[in-house]
Amino acid sequence: MVKKTRKKGKREKQAVNLSEVGSIFLRIMKLMSDFFYIILLLFGMLGIGLAFGYLASQIDSVKVPSKASLVSQVSSVSRISSLTYSDGSQISEVDSDLLRTPVASNEISDNIKKAIIATEDENFNSHNGVVPKAIFRATAGSLLGLGESSGGSTLTQQLLKQQVLGDDPSFKRKSKEIIYALALERYSDKDSILTNYLNVSPFGRNNKGQNIAGVEEASQGIFGVSAKDLTIPQAAFIAGLPQSPIVYSPYTADGQLKSDDGLSYGLARQQNVLYNMYRTGVLTKKEYESYKAYNIKKDFIASETVETTEHDYLYYSVLSEAKDIMYDYLVKKDGVSEQDLKNDETKSAYKTRASEELQQGGYIVKTTINKSIYNAMQNAVAQYGNLLDDGTGTVQVGNVLTDNATGAILGFIGGRNYSANQNNHAFDTQRSPGSSIKPILPYGIAIDQGLLGSASVLSNYPTTYSSGEKIMHGNDEGTTMIDLQEALNTSWNIPAYWTYKLLQDKDVDVKSYMDKMNYSISDYNIESLPLGGGIEVSVGQQTNLYQMIANNGVYHEQYMVESITDSSGKVIYQHKDNGVRVFSKATATILQELLRGPISSGKTTTFKSRLQSLNSGLANADWIGKTGTTNSTSDVWLMLATPKVTLGGWAGHDDNSSLSSLAGYNNNANYMANLVNAINSADGSVFGTGSKFSLDSSVIKSTVLKSTGLQAGVVSVNGRNITVGGETTTSNWAKNGAGTMTYKFAIGGTDSDYQKAWSKLGGN
Repeated sequence: MVKKTRKKGKREKQAVNLSEVGSIFLRIMKLMSDFFYIILLLFGMLGIGLAFGYLASQIDSVKVPSKASLVSQVSSVSRISSLTYSDGSQISEVDSDLLRTPVASNEISDNIKKAIIATEDENFNSHNGVVPKAIFRATAGSLLGLGESSGGSTLTQQLLKQQVLGDDPSFKRKSKEIIYALALERYSDKDSILTNYLNVSPFGRNNKGQNIAGVEEASQGIFGVSAKDLTIPQAAFIAGLPQSPIVYSPYTADGQLKSDDGLSYGLARQQNVLYNMYRTGVLTKKEYESYKAYNIKKDFIASETVETTEHDYLYYSVLSEAKDIMYDYLVKKDGVSEQDLKNDETKSAYKTRASEELQQGGYIVKTTINKSIYNAMQNAVAQYGNLLDDGTGTVQVGNVLTDNATGAILGFIGGRNYSANQNNHAFDTQRSPGSSIKPILPYGIAIDQGLLGSASVLSNYPTTYSSGEKIMHGNDEGTTMIDLQEALNTSWNIPAYWTYKLLQDKDVDVKSYMDKMNYSISDYNIESLPLGGGIEVSVGQQTNLYQMIANNGVYHEQYMVESITDSSGKVIYQHKDNGVRVFSKATATILQELLRGPISSGKTTTFKSRLQSLNSGLANADWIGKTGTTNSTSDVWLMLATPKVTLGGWAGHDDNSSLSSLAGYNNNANYMANLVNAINSADGSVFGTGSKFSLDSSVIKSTVLKSTGLQAGVVSVNGRNITVGGETTTSNWAKNGAGTMTYKFAIGGTDSDYQKAWSKLGGN
């Protein structure tokens, strides 16, 4: 018995020891856990402290707006904006997808006022514009990644968001909101703030599917009654809409009443509003139960259709550019930093705000578009567009007319018929420029670098890319040595290939030239780049290139919006551009002389002869330009310029299918001749028929042999020295001047090519 008792006591003692160890372990774990949570809490408090410190610093930097300014901004309602031609006549009003009809306070039912306060801001009548507790909750939620809670903003703050500050999530905007709200509460009485809120807030869609704002439009568009006549169930439904207007709206985008499932969200929200009204003492329990049981669906009015306004390429082109300008204006006005704009929500909020400003702010957007010229261009494409059709289907077209001295777009053609095809072929369609790129890449750059003169000779002997593929010119494999003028007139491909290879061998920074004109080229090592391979460009952008050449080397980025004036008459935007020099004056004017050839020679286009038959005086203007055709004749280009303006033209199919082989040479030339004649009929001064291009005084003139493009001299050919002479000509250079005689006198070519060349020259 004694032994058993001892064993039992020993086991009990071991159990007690284990229990104590377990208890100690648990206490240690609890202490570690508490310590961990304390550390987290400290870091959290530190983060919140820093955030509120930053918020406080932002608040401290906010300038309080004047009473007149702030009250005016919050009480302003939608004003119709308009787009105008350069002469001030109207193109169109800017469509607003938001209907809003403001009404006075006495025309708004107390039912809706009470419902809104009970739901959106139950302390509205007692706070001073902000609720510190709500700000803390919203800020903490933002820091923890939970977003701003629904209680984060008072009605005063929400009004300022909608009318003045926008809704980007930055602390800078939030700090302004707080200061502005406190100021507005000092400047205005509660009823004015509430009335403004009800007049501007979004309320979803009406029975026509239109977006609506303001309680009057909501009352009429959902229930068919005035805001002053809203019943409590109707007021409760409308008061619930601002939190998520489209979701809670009873109507779809086409004005149809939603299905029961779709309606359930708005109906549930209405019930929530009724409860808030009961909870805050607006309704008695008996009233609440009665209104809760009311079937609000029977009050929804029947669907209707709405007439839509049709627009064309001009409306949407101007609006797009104006939105970009307004975005930049608002960002600058609000002092938004580049760092802030890295936040996609901030950027998106400002994009939305820019669009809304233009739709509802009463702005006048004045364009550079010449009304008579633009209309003449639209009439011309309607009348002569069929000249482009070649049996391959309806051929699309894009044209842009630009002022050389400023870059202002005077007129354009986006396509054959907007209602049939909304692709804007003037500014949005991006296609390979084909040979129309050659005057700048490679030839213009080579001239600017002093590597090429106007009478330089280039190899056009048959050759291949590094892959072994033959470089073709249509069905032609190449010819012999030719001069630069012939290379441009006939648009031979092999000379362009060799010239670009020379630029690469000399490590010329081709990209810097193209970047100045906003060309986006991903790979400058593509061997067919000087033939348009690896380049995609719009008609507008390619026209801008020729504007630069015609403007003596200074590039003015083309634009369509001249100015934007706000509803008070203040000009908030005025176009300014000092231009960017791409080529020296010498280079540009040498190119101007050379580019007369492609138009006057008739080797790649019949434009000049066709214009001669339409208007001989106009045909005698100083025309320069270049054609371009891509593989399989998918695209045809004709770029034209006089000293005053540049007119670019592209034709092709949207699916890149081929045109007929002579579509550029004949069809596009015929169409462009008729287009030019129509523009001239609308404004006889636009092309400046009396003006002439001329070489700049900085051009270096060298006397060279026509056969080699170099100065006459002695050269060693097959081991014997010969004196090379013959017919001479003037070669114009931007730098350096013509070189002395050498065996490899041309740009490009192989040893075999030079054997053939010297054999032809025969030592003369």
